[in-house]
Amino acid sequence: MPDIRRRQPGRPGTTPRIEKDEPKILSGYYNGHTTGAPLTIVFENQNTQSGDYVHLTRQPRPGHADWVAMMRYGGFHDPRGGGHFSGRLTLALVAAGVIAKKVVPTLRIEAILTEAGGMTDIDQALKLAEDENDSIGGIVECRVNGLPVGLGEPFFNSVESMLAHAVFSIPAIKGIEFGSGFGAARMRGSEHNDRILSADGHTATNHAGGINGGLTNGNELIFRIAVKPTSSIQRPQQTLNMESGQVSELIIGGRHDRCIALRVPVVLESVTAMVLADLMTTFKPAT
Repeated sequence: MPDIRRRQPGRPGTTPRIEKDEPKILSGYYNGHTTGAPLTIVFENQNTQSGDYVHLTRQPRPGHADWVAMMRYGGFHDPRGGGHFSGRLTLALVAAGVIAKKVVPTLRIEAILTEAGGMTDIDQALKLAEDENDSIGGIVECRVNGLPVGLGEPFFNSVESMLAHAVFSIPAIKGIEFGSGFGAARMRGSEHNDRILSADGHTATNHAGGINGGLTNGNELIFRIAVKPTSSIQRPQQTLNMESGQVSELIIGGRHDRCIALRVPVVLESVTAMVLADLMTTFKPAT
């Protein structure tokens, strides 16, 4: 699966941990077709080093979900690899996205990393972070073409609402904006309004990002997400020791991405495909 491979590490700035990521289909598939039963796909974690996480039960990592999980689940959570809060779970999202893309084959969904560490020169940003034993975040932009006019529902099920709900299932996402996004707050109405040029709804500009009133308007759907820096870094950090009750130094071992945003584009495409597939299957255009 090309999308599964796109998510895998191996490039500079990604984790040295390599998994085979071979899908095992347990149900819902027979003779090349889905059967109507639940489609169950499993990926095994084989290249693990659970010992790297033993001490985290007493010293939660800054920026991670260790402490809140400890409080929420009374210490019964699984800290290994971050447990259910791990970015490893994005593999399942990509697998589901492979299927969703087949449901909406006429849509062109493409996401790219536009900047990392506040720089458009990704390689330079990675080098600076490596020199400082630190991590960096990034911005990923997604564009979708081929959408019909009127997809979505006003209010709770607007296209923005549905996409935002799904996007925040991706670990490390801290923000989302559509079209001009937060930049619209600094514009005048005369600047932001997209002039309609033709009967098919084509506009001169696309500050709305392809959505008006929660409905697609036939123009390109454009949105961006903010990915935080990887919380596990090589630099010593200060954090609470749960046993002593004192703040002490923490040095994190293990294998981690210097910039997790590098592997997010295909994940963003996948959740976008899932949302749009759901909306397309229930879409009833005016006749």
